[in-house]
Amino acid sequence: MPKAILFHATGGPDVLQLENVEVGDPGPGEVRIRHTYIAVNFIDVYHRTGFYPASLPSGLGSDAVGVVEAVGPGVTEVQVGQRVGYLMGPLGAYSEVRIMPAAVLIPLPDEVSDRTAATLMMKGMTAQYLFRQVYPLKGGETILYHAAAGGVGLIACQWARAMGVTMIGTVSTDEKAEIAKANGCAHVIVTSRENIVERVKEITDGRGVPVVYDSVGKDTLEASLDSLQPRGLLVSNGTSSGPVVIDTHRQLALKGSLFVTRPAMVHYIHPRAHMLEMADEVFALVKAGKIVSEPKQIFSLARAADAHRALESRATTGATVLVP
Repeated sequence: MPKAILFHATGGPDVLQLENVEVGDPGPGEVRIRHTYIAVNFIDVYHRTGFYPASLPSGLGSDAVGVVEAVGPGVTEVQVGQRVGYLMGPLGAYSEVRIMPAAVLIPLPDEVSDRTAATLMMKGMTAQYLFRQVYPLKGGETILYHAAAGGVGLIACQWARAMGVTMIGTVSTDEKAEIAKANGCAHVIVTSRENIVERVKEITDGRGVPVVYDSVGKDTLEASLDSLQPRGLLVSNGTSSGPVVIDTHRQLALKGSLFVTRPAMVHYIHPRAHMLEMADEVFALVKAGKIVSEPKQIFSLARAADAHRALESRATTGATVLVP
């Protein structure tokens, strides 16, 4: 019988349990997938802790790659034996086998391995919508990007370099700084010993940056706002350190008529044709050798709780995956 990670109550990593599950056959518009790699994302922590509510008991994860085992009536998007990935749809990616809506699946090109694709579904597509849609970079800009050595961050470093964008990245340690530099980050700020705003102003000759991409949240909010040029944009795309609270009158007006957006993938990925175009752009950069992405941490599915502990301790760099 297939196994999956379920949680029956919200809480710490210990609530994650490996259990036997019934899968069955796909219905209309559905497919059955056998996973090869499962991505671990910080949004999984939000679901596990209840910050993003889920109906309990619940599966976990929304991002994986695998092979189509069976298709239900009316499915035309994919076929049996095809390699696919996904980043949207119902929770439950932490599993060996599952049923998924065919409409959310992304066919994988032969040139991109399952191992690489597992680091690109959520993370590569996040870099795409941040850099190409939320604040469309043209090349020549100088930007500030927090958590530059993280799963999305290492892809962002390489993407920025490929576009001719000067990326200022923040990291927590010197080791992570070296990793970010090796992946194309032009300037790295080690937050444990450097002042973010002072370094940004030094690098930009006092001008600041037009856009800040901030997935950290509470701990970096003030520094992000103070690093912006007048009429600059804070892209608040995560809250790993805690929720963001902004006094719009005090902070945004007085700091330079600033803009703030809190984007969510779901609002940038539809319709399906657009999602496939986004994926094609990510895959094209990989095939051209401009983005090289491999998992930095690999855990067995049974050790999903350990993967969460590593992620929350900020001990990881790059992408973390589970192997069924």
